[in-house]
Amino acid sequence: MTRIAISGHRGLPPDTADLVDTELRAVLAAEPSPLTGLSCLADGADQLFARAVLDLGGSLEAVVPAQRYREALPEEAQDGYDELVGHADEVHRLPFVESTSESHMAAGRHMLDDADELLAVWDGLPARGHGGTADVVAEARARGIRVRVIWPAGAHRD
Repeated sequence: MTRIAISGHRGLPPDTADLVDTELRAVLAAEPSPLTGLSCLADGADQLFARAVLDLGGSLEAVVPAQRYREALPEEAQDGYDELVGHADEVHRLPFVESTSESHMAAGRHMLDDADELLAVWDGLPARGHGGTADVVAEARARGIRVRVIWPAGAHRD
């Protein structure tokens, strides 16, 4: 069984989200079955990845960083979050109350504890806050976990 975690940018512009979705699906389709995806289900890369895993017949494990995580997501991402949590085979809830950079980094570490590989939807720049994609990539590399960066030509962030 292949277990892949995701870390990636949030708030992707629509054209970049389309490019990332296409590349994620191509990468995941090439993976051997069965496939399990680990995701915090945030807006942006996390939800794109989770949908791709499910669409390709894989199983999903959600890692919820904090009790108030859902409420901290943008309103337009909350329905997607609810839908994906409902499709998860397992939901790992961390013991934090508030959705903070500390709880997000702990969630990244938790995913890496159970992953064979990390897919990083990442522009290669430093994290905008502790627990961001660059920090999870650094943690994975320090642990010797394979990291594949997904940042298609033409992708950009606001």
